[in-house]
Amino acid sequence: MENYFQMNFDNRQINAISNLGLAHIGDAVFELLCRSYLCGNGQTTVGQLHHDTVQLVKAPAQAKFAEKLLPVLTEEELAFYRRGKNAHVHAVPKGATPAEYAKATGLEALFGALYLAGRTDRINELFHMMMEA
Repeated sequence: MENYFQMNFDNRQINAISNLGLAHIGDAVFELLCRSYLCGNGQTTVGQLHHDTVQLVKAPAQAKFAEKLLPVLTEEELAFYRRGKNAHVHAVPKGATPAEYAKATGLEALFGALYLAGRTDRINELFHMMMEA
């Protein structure tokens, strides 16, 4: 039985997934990390949790997080980031510029690729770097 909480795709399998497919799974991984982070830091009301989660996962915030991580990414990680950043999206949310949305999609593709490779320790390391003041 496949354990969907701990994936272990090889590079061939990950590369077979579209850029936006990687961003799709990475979006969910990133949101789960943000929700866990907020719950772990004492956020208690549902309304506040939702508000703060939205602030962290919206494209402008993700773009800033991506900028913060770029200097520490490996070449392989940068390649996944670029795949997402260069994906051809059909619409940009009204709260983001096209450049912010591209960077956010790159971050999500990176997190998606790392998740599918089973590299949750690296995801956690990168997430901690992002959340540092």
